[in-house]
Amino acid sequence: MRHQKKFNHLGRKSAHRKAMLSNMAASLIIHKRIHTTVAKAKALRVYVEPLITKSKEDTTHSRRTVFSYLQSKEAVTELFRDISKKVMDRPGGYTRILKTGNRFGDNAEMCLIELVDYNETMLSPKDEGKAKSTRRRRAGAKKTAGDEAETKTAEKPVATAKPKKTSKKVEEPVNEAKPARETEPVKEVKHVKKAEPVKDIEPVKELEQVKDIEPVKEVKHVKKSEPLKEVEPVKEPEPVKEVEPVKEPEPVKEIEPVKEVEVKEIEPDVKPEAAEEVPEA
Repeated sequence: MRHQKKFNHLGRKSAHRKAMLSNMAASLIIHKRIHTTVAKAKALRVYVEPLITKSKEDTTHSRRTVFSYLQSKEAVTELFRDISKKVMDRPGGYTRILKTGNRFGDNAEMCLIELVDYNETMLSPKDEGKAKSTRRRRAGAKKTAGDEAETKTAEKPVATAKPKKTSKKVEEPVNEAKPARETEPVKEVKHVKKAEPVKDIEPVKELEQVKDIEPVKEVKHVKKSEPLKEVEPVKEPEPVKEVEPVKEPEPVKEIEPVKEVEVKEIEPDVKPEAAEEVPEA
C-alpha cells in the first residue's frame, strides 16, 4: 500500500533523480524555457522555486546554499544577478507549465516550463481603449447565467428618446408601361416533297440441299504388341587376381680396388760423354 506517498520518483534512484533535477534547474535558469514531460516539469517546479525565493537575499550564505543544489557557477550568477531582480515583487509562482500535446512513440504528455517574467507576450498590457462589446438577448430566448451577468454589467442610464421628425412622403410619378415590340410575320411553309415508293423486296432464295454425309470408315484392328523379352541377368565380375609381390633387387657386388701402376724412369738418349766432345767455335 502506498498511502500518503505522493512524491514522484520518476522511475529513478535518488542519486539519478537529484542529478537530473539539478541539471534541468540549471538549464531553466540559463535558457528561461525548456521542453520536457509534464511529470518532470511538475517535479522541477517544486525543486527550483524555493531556490528562486532564496536568490532574493543576495548573501554569501544564500549563494553557497543554491550552489549546493545547482552545482553550476554560471546558473548561480545568472540567478542572483538578473532573475532575482525581476521576481523581487512576485510572491511565488515563478514558473508556468504549458502543455503541448503527446509525444510520438510512448504517448507521454509533453509541455513547456518557463519563467513567468520572461514571457513578453503574456506580460504585454491589453488594449484598454477598445470598447467592451455586450451581447444582446434575442426576443423569446431564455436567459442563461452568463447572459444575466453580462446584462447586469452592461446596464447604463437610458437616454431620453428624441421625438422623431415627421417627413412627408413625396409621391413619385408612376412610369408608364412601354409599348410591346411588334412581332414579325410568320413565313410561309414550302410544300413538302412526297416520299418515294418503297421498292419490292426480292424473295429469299431457297437453301440448297445439304449433301449426304459420308459414312465413317471402320477402324482396322490394332496389332497386338509383342511381349517384352526377359532381361538377362548381369554377370558378376570376375575376382581380381592377386598381384605378385615385387622381388627385392640383388645387392651390388663390391668393386675391386685398382692396382697401383709402377712408373719407370725414362733414360735420356744423349750420353754425357758425347756432350763434352762438342768442338769450340
